Amino acid sequence: MRKFETNVQLLKYKVLKEVASSALNKSLEKDILDIPNKIIPGPKPETRCCIYKERAIINERVKLAIGGDPDNDNTIQVIDMACDSCPIQKYSVTEACRGCIAHKCKEACPFNAIDFSGQKAHIDTDKCKECGKCANACPYNAIIEIQRPCVKACNADAINIDPDTKKASIDYENCISCGACVYQCPFGAIMDKSSIVDVIRLIEESGKNNNYKVYAMIAPAISSQFTYAKIEQVITGIKKLGFHNVVEVALGADIIAYYESTQVAKELGEKEWMTTSCCPAFVTYIKKNYPDLIDHISTAVSPMIATSQLIKNTDPTAKTVFIGPCTAKKSEINEPDLRGEADYVLTFEELQALFDAHDIKVEECDEGILDNASYFGRIFARSGGVTDAIKHVVETNNLTIDIKPVVCDGLNECSKNLRLAKFNRLQGNFIEGMACEGGCICGPASLSHGAKDKKEVDKYGKLAIETTVNDAIRIFNMDSLNLSRENHK
Repeated sequence: MRKFETNVQLLKYKVLKEVASSALNKSLEKDILDIPNKIIPGPKPETRCCIYKERAIINERVKLAIGGDPDNDNTIQVIDMACDSCPIQKYSVTEACRGCIAHKCKEACPFNAIDFSGQKAHIDTDKCKECGKCANACPYNAIIEIQRPCVKACNADAINIDPDTKKASIDYENCISCGACVYQCPFGAIMDKSSIVDVIRLIEESGKNNNYKVYAMIAPAISSQFTYAKIEQVITGIKKLGFHNVVEVALGADIIAYYESTQVAKELGEKEWMTTSCCPAFVTYIKKNYPDLIDHISTAVSPMIATSQLIKNTDPTAKTVFIGPCTAKKSEINEPDLRGEADYVLTFEELQALFDAHDIKVEECDEGILDNASYFGRIFARSGGVTDAIKHVVETNNLTIDIKPVVCDGLNECSKNLRLAKFNRLQGNFIEGMACEGGCICGPASLSHGAKDKKEVDKYGKLAIETTVNDAIRIFNMDSLNLSRENHK
């Protein structure tokens, strides 16, 4: 058994592995009701009040693992019964309260939720609506705010808490599918739906890649995953799953670095600034929160889409599966103008479950070959990597552009600089936006979420045979690729 960071991640893995095993044995329909009993054998509960609730929650996880409700297209979903209703009150009175006679907190509360006894302020939780006016009014800062983990994690303001039930729900008008809430919820009550069964069927129905060929597209962030084995062994392991070939999405990153550089060189003369478009969560965030800035988003497709196009142009029968740490990619492939460009998305968590369902020990595999991309395509995985690649292309090709990059590491920094740009105060002309702090290597569906060493990404990049973007893309006909999203509409 792999070592997992938390019981939440372990439970998710167990469900995915059992679902994958049953799908491979063609017994999923028969096994589906037994999976909760297998994972929670009893007789004592492991974390909840009783084994029946634990099994009911596992049953809901199984539903999402096999694709979820077909009428619900949302990637990130709340498992209602798994939400603990977090009894933590958002506002609490601390010992710093002096029981002053001003009673500013009481006067500020529009719901009469503040009273005084024993010369101390008290909050009536039945009346409190968590507006925060009492905390703002207290001269001693004696009333503190404690945010629920899911709310704190969501910098897109997409998590709502029902004032009566205290359960979480997702406002899909704001949700950008970044998956931060999925990782941060300590009860695992928020989960991304999976295509693991669809991918298993896709590979099986290929007839060992005779009917059509199935290609795995691995994200550059793989450099921070599967630390128990070499990347070359992981490549062999992926092929053993039944994929015809494994292609680096870093190659698509090389293509986009070149394309986006030429695009920026053309458009910065007309626009004061532009943003990158490789992070789908960042792009969605702009569209939902700064719609008047949409024209400043690069129209380039993401490296995932570029890689899939390249594969399908080379092999018209191809089916493509992206594998990475990102939940927003699951939403990206279903966007109206991109539907069909790539076929499925798996996360690194799902890939590990597939390895174990197939009983593939990656660390014992022979070393495969992975030499598709350049150093610069591979460093797209870390914050600042896109900027480094763009600057490299500009310098190498002597493009007439004075690029002044602003690297935004995480959604908060993205929002801050988008606000500055909106009011013409941006200290630069090119925003690199990453929704995840640290970049893709810190994606929510990573196998590990500890501190990531960006130098490991650079180390992986330096293993590339191709040292420049021009070298990596020299054999491809760029004109055959539809790299502008404007052309997809």
